Amino acid sequence: MLESGSREVAKAALTMAMTSSREEEKSMKEYYRNHEIRAAAVDYGGEAIAAMKAIVERAVVAAKRELLIKDCHAEEGAIAGATREAMSQILIKAIGLNIGGKIGIARKGDHVSVAVFFSIGLVHLDEIAVGMSHRAVE
Repeated sequence: MLESGSREVAKAALTMAMTSSREEEKSMKEYYRNHEIRAAAVDYGGEAIAAMKAIVERAVVAAKRELLIKDCHAEEGAIAGATREAMSQILIKAIGLNIGGKIGIARKGDHVSVAVFFSIGLVHLDEIAVGMSHRAVE
């Protein structure tokens, strides 16, 4: 079944966020590139509430580095807004706790998705959370 642009891009972003190694990340980026999707992933770990600014910044930098977006206000804002929205979906579970995991970003045409896949908790008592958001950019 051929998926629509937004579904296809959301799936790619989530897959990138769920990669477990740099090698797997590289392999998935190549796979998606062959399907006309640009993708990126970036790791993050730390205290959840304080993390918001750093996570948004890392997502924008990764999107630029992998040429998902141009160096312009509208496209940077789309990534920043989608990242904040994805993070807001998991923050309620993470207040006062640490998070660790990845941010995945994907783009095809005017569809951009950001997915976050994090462990939340203390020591070995972890919860798993996923957040996702989509934006249209031209």
